[in-house]
Amino acid sequence: MQKRFNLLLCSPLLALAAMPISADEPVDVVLIGGGIMSATLGTYLQELEPEWDIQLFERLDQVGQESSNAWNNAGSGHSAFMELNYTPGDGDHVEIERAINVTEQFELSRQFWAHQVDQDVLSDPTAFINTVPHHALVWGEDDVAFLRERHASMVQNPLYADMEYSEDRDEIAGWMPLVMAGRDDNTPVAATRMQMGTEVNYGAQTEQMIESLSDNEHFTLSLNSEVRGLERNDDDSWHVTVKNLESGDETSVDARFVFIGAGGAALPLLQASGIPEASAYAGFPVGGQFLYTTNPDVVAQHQIKVYGKAGEGSPPMSVPHLDYRNLNGEPALFFGPFATFSSKFLKEGSWTDLFGSMTFNNTWPMMEVGLDNFNLVRYLVGQVLMSDGDRMEALQAFYPEANPDDWELWTAGQRVQIIKDDPEDGGTLQFGTEVVISADGTMSALMGASPGASTAPSIMLNLLDTAFPAQMESSEWQDALRQIVPSYGQHLAENPDLLSEVRAYTASTLELDEPANLAAANGSDEALEEEANTDAEPQPNGAGDEIQGDVEEDDAEMNDAQDAEQQDVTTDA
Repeated sequence: MQKRFNLLLCSPLLALAAMPISADEPVDVVLIGGGIMSATLGTYLQELEPEWDIQLFERLDQVGQESSNAWNNAGSGHSAFMELNYTPGDGDHVEIERAINVTEQFELSRQFWAHQVDQDVLSDPTAFINTVPHHALVWGEDDVAFLRERHASMVQNPLYADMEYSEDRDEIAGWMPLVMAGRDDNTPVAATRMQMGTEVNYGAQTEQMIESLSDNEHFTLSLNSEVRGLERNDDDSWHVTVKNLESGDETSVDARFVFIGAGGAALPLLQASGIPEASAYAGFPVGGQFLYTTNPDVVAQHQIKVYGKAGEGSPPMSVPHLDYRNLNGEPALFFGPFATFSSKFLKEGSWTDLFGSMTFNNTWPMMEVGLDNFNLVRYLVGQVLMSDGDRMEALQAFYPEANPDDWELWTAGQRVQIIKDDPEDGGTLQFGTEVVISADGTMSALMGASPGASTAPSIMLNLLDTAFPAQMESSEWQDALRQIVPSYGQHLAENPDLLSEVRAYTASTLELDEPANLAAANGSDEALEEEANTDAEPQPNGAGDEIQGDVEEDDAEMNDAQDAEQQDVTTDA
């Protein structure tokens, strides 16, 4: 199945990727890494500044093959509907602020993608996003009490008004028959359901965006091209040295802005740039494995995603989930993740990556993290020592009647956990993503164990705000961004009417099969009727004049809202 997947990714991009690079022709922007982050940033910039020259370097022979590859991530549209680690608490109180932040960012992603469909940048939405209901499932009295309180807190917010909750075993079995069959009748269970959940293929999305970028004469894609050097020029631009991995030739290009969206390779490249901000960071690589099946009889019973609750003391990465996947038209189920250890920073990286990234400044913070996070160390050791039987036992806790003969083990992508040297707390381990940018805004990188593909448009919008402050204040960029993201600068959780309009627009444009009542977040029967009568054709020029008129009234709040948007992203792509 993996071979078929790779063949599907072969595209006209290969014919567009052999353009020469010349140091005599400086460019405005260099993007390092051909994944979802570079594709998203390049797409923003091409619309905001169509005359800017952009050069993208990818070390592999295709784009979207590391973290963005559908086989190397969980493939969920992370919107905090089912991810219980976004809502810490217990049966007495659950905090939902973090979930609200993640949900709003995913709503922004949907708007960005819908706009790109309108602009023919994304040519086929069904190839990268589809409706797959999101469920949370727990068992045991304490966890049932937690989920009950979580639902009670969340359903009061317009973002989650359609979230269903049940402790009725028969009703839950109707939602997830595969998971409930054979389960102990004496153990209390509870579940929530959001029917507007999504499955996202970030590799297919990346390929579509970069193929569209390649149609512009100001964009150049170079495959099999590994960045080997980053040096600051006297005029504060950057001299980027690149090796062609096929021919062995080295070339270079000068750029006034560089973005490193290279997954695990971001840390060593950032260190190579020599910017002072890089010295505060170290990284620890953690890999992941999934059990998967393509047995059609099994897959047909579970066309949903179900997330459980991480064990006490376990890190966020350990949240177990059983997911329906659509891998370029190939239905499958994935269960995991199971952590692995490798010193590689990329799946296609080098065994020396970890050791090469260790410096005088970051070695002690790494040791502090090891001493202060014994639960994580114990978890990783336990995961590495798991046998096939142990992994099957974990699956059968979710799917009691799972047949070992149906399942195979797949090694997914590498993630690099951020270790940051905090002036007060010393070495601290961070599970989210973080944008690191030089003081002058010319060098930037995205780092983190969770690249956050679900929230890439929001992350890159925040980067634009930091790297290009003058342009972001201009009326030209502001007007363009309101076309790209109709809710730009707004909090949808505080604006039910706008939320309903935006969700209806994105569901229609992205061809999502969502329930008719998704527009009823404010409880309005009129809104329900209006959505039922909505024309299914995509609206031109973004979300249309109706949505645009709503958001233009609140310009004064825009900058404050944008600053707050990126404070906490911990999605696992």
